[in-house]
Amino acid sequence: YYFQATSMSPLLYSNTNTHIMMRLKIHKFDLPLKHTFTIARESHNVQKSIVVELEVDGISGIGEATANTYYDVTVGGLVGILEGIRPLVEAYEFENPTDFWNYIHPYLREFPFAQCALDVAAHDLYGKQREQPLYKLWGLTAQNMPLSSYTIGIDKIDVMIEKMLEKPWPIYKIKLGTERDLPIIRALRKNTDAVFRVDANCAWTVDQTVLYAKELEELGVEFIEQPLPRNAATRPAKKVLKYSSLPLIADESCQVEKDVDHCHKKFDGINIKLVKCGGLTPALRMIKRARALDLKVMVGCMTESSVGISAVAQLLPLVDYADIDGAILLETDIATGVTLTNGQLHFTDRDGTGALLN
Repeated sequence: YYFQATSMSPLLYSNTNTHIMMRLKIHKFDLPLKHTFTIARESHNVQKSIVVELEVDGISGIGEATANTYYDVTVGGLVGILEGIRPLVEAYEFENPTDFWNYIHPYLREFPFAQCALDVAAHDLYGKQREQPLYKLWGLTAQNMPLSSYTIGIDKIDVMIEKMLEKPWPIYKIKLGTERDLPIIRALRKNTDAVFRVDANCAWTVDQTVLYAKELEELGVEFIEQPLPRNAATRPAKKVLKYSSLPLIADESCQVEKDVDHCHKKFDGINIKLVKCGGLTPALRMIKRARALDLKVMVGCMTESSVGISAVAQLLPLVDYADIDGAILLETDIATGVTLTNGQLHFTDRDGTGALLN
């Protein structure tokens, strides 16, 4: 099975596997955070998550999906959805991840978080079967990859400064959406020369965005992520794109594949998150489509373990920006996998995604 994305060579997903059925296992976890994580719409100290395991002939692949109140996703809901399609999954004769994604998508069309967990597990399984890391199976190399940002959640300004100084990093993603957004950036800037990116999480108006962008640019901000509400009308979205002095990256406005076209001429780029789009299979297609539309591409994450982070990390050779710090925001990780050192990604020597449950 062939798929091509941007500059990568053909992705060889050949139908050579013998017909052996899969076994599905579901693991539930509570992931404690190092600090209370606050954005414009919520705060939390623990991230609930599931890890899906797909086993064929003694080889297991793992994938993750997190609970998320904004998208109305709960661990109980995820488990119920996956248990509902267990017979379909365990009756499937696995050959490659793309065919598997197409097979289960009609049943999970409205449940991308669940589809993501299965899709990532299928990719991990496939890589282990072929004894290759995914990025190498895709014809990519671990060179010229973007640095990942480190996220500073909303808090009192002195606490935000403390969190930043606790983690020296070349790029910080600053969560905004308060009545003191500009003072926050001014104060943080006094304490570091690092690159800033800001994420308003849908909290700004057109006028705020245009006004803030001018000063934010002077304060060393690289781009603004999702300033307007997700379903902002076309006219204000185009207006803010026209008059903002900083590039705009879509997040909440770019969830699934069809959203890429909707973001054209409203944003300068898109942020792809695996749980929102349904896994690596659609993410690869979204990258290809974004490039065709001359959109910049960023990959992001939720607050998740090294299972999810190791999966999205496979895409880094294909993208412009990365925000894959989810696992280092945890007090305790449930897995090992890719690592970040001063923003630089390091792949493991393991096959598939490289993730391994502790």
